[in-house]
Amino acid sequence: MSYDDDHPYPADDGYLPPPDEMGPAAHVPPHDIHAEQAVLGALMLSEQARYAVTIDDGLRADDFYAPQHQATFEAIRQLYGDSQPVDSITVVEQLRRSGTLDQAGGREAVWQLTSTVTEVAALPKHSQIVRELGKLRRLLQATYEIQADVLKAQDDPAQIVEQAQGKVFEVSQTDASTGLRAVRDFIDDEVKRLEELEKDGRDITGLATGYRDLDIATAGLQPGAMIVLAARPAMGKSALVTNLAENVALQNGGAVALFSLEMPERELLQRVIASQAAIKGDDVRKGRIGDRWPDVLEVADKLAQSPLYVDDSSDIGIMEIRAKARRLAASHAGGVSLVIVDYLQLMRADGRAESRVQQVGEMSRGLKILAQELSCPVIALSQLSRAVESRPDKRPMLSDLRESGNIEQDADLVMFLYRDEYYNEETAEPGVAELIIAKNRSGRLATVRLLFQNEYPRFLTMAQRPDDGPPGQFSGGQRPVGAAAGGMTSVGGPPLPGGGPPLPRT
Repeated sequence: MSYDDDHPYPADDGYLPPPDEMGPAAHVPPHDIHAEQAVLGALMLSEQARYAVTIDDGLRADDFYAPQHQATFEAIRQLYGDSQPVDSITVVEQLRRSGTLDQAGGREAVWQLTSTVTEVAALPKHSQIVRELGKLRRLLQATYEIQADVLKAQDDPAQIVEQAQGKVFEVSQTDASTGLRAVRDFIDDEVKRLEELEKDGRDITGLATGYRDLDIATAGLQPGAMIVLAARPAMGKSALVTNLAENVALQNGGAVALFSLEMPERELLQRVIASQAAIKGDDVRKGRIGDRWPDVLEVADKLAQSPLYVDDSSDIGIMEIRAKARRLAASHAGGVSLVIVDYLQLMRADGRAESRVQQVGEMSRGLKILAQELSCPVIALSQLSRAVESRPDKRPMLSDLRESGNIEQDADLVMFLYRDEYYNEETAEPGVAELIIAKNRSGRLATVRLLFQNEYPRFLTMAQRPDDGPPGQFSGGQRPVGAAAGGMTSVGGPPLPGGGPPLPRT
């Protein structure tokens, strides 16, 4: 969509009315015609290396405000893509062949661009100015669309908010790509990191889970990794990720975002109290605390100070999850250590995909992008297909992931949770759970054996006695009791912007 000084706002495309109907607040979108002319002129004067840097660094046609400059840049980019020389003559010829010479203002207008160049060496700076102003205009356009959606009021408010977040986020990602880097620029940092690992004797390079065998097999949960934990119903996958969240939040002091689409905050908090205080979950649910109140209050005090946040919204989409996680990361100096989504198939689809498989694939890809954005592991729980039940050996396989092969493709680590006692009452290993690592992009495959105590519920390492208290000093926390539903709130620590208050200390 093009703009000009006499009609800077889109009027007939379903957005906002023209300036004369908008009052004194209307103004021309931000732009710098002189910078645009200088960039185009320099591109036609500089050697290939100079304009390759400018174009490959992300300069786009819609970064230019003037339609004639957009057309000229497209011609330059076409010539560059075809490895042809770029100068005023070849650009004019390319415009003529593409039928856009008049749109670019004619031959004289293109030839005059080179006369506006004061210094070719200033091209990178001029290009930066054009890119940044283009980004501001895209942001402005996004606000027009958001206002139009609000004024129409045809969709649910929650959906309008999510769409608005998506539009703004899309603008923010314009410069997200880092581009190619020479290995010489970062090889020294990697060698130093390896030297530090050897010197410290550490074998955990990622986020420690609190389960030693799992940490050895994975070297910890790696930053930027999307991790899938899948199981058939009633295997304990929600309990396991809750235990992981406890460990990270209390042991490591890392901020954890737990999106619970299936379980309400009260049940989550009851589970944490039962696990931490080693009180049976049924007793906690029924308020049969008895002489264990000191333990409960001690757990509450820990949770009040923990940086663990929970959102129990049952109707939430990928864009909203990403927006809330980014907000949490911005509110913590160390960012977010772990994001958990329980579970993937319950997330709301954004409506663009035609099939359920495509919808789940988009959600999976969105979580992978979130992991890379925040440079933290993201754990997504997933259902398994019923095909598992039809096999003699009911241990899951990668082909059992439900509704989308994209889950397997996007995941860096895929783990299956299996308990033989669920299927076989006469099992030789009652209470033993197998955490099967079926895919590990940065490590080996393995099966980690854990002890499952369903009455608490909690998972312990096999070397830990059932009466040892919190598993591996399990720690963590959930959302505060009484907080308003529908937003992410903290169990302890500073409240998340837009969320409820932290849990009061007891």
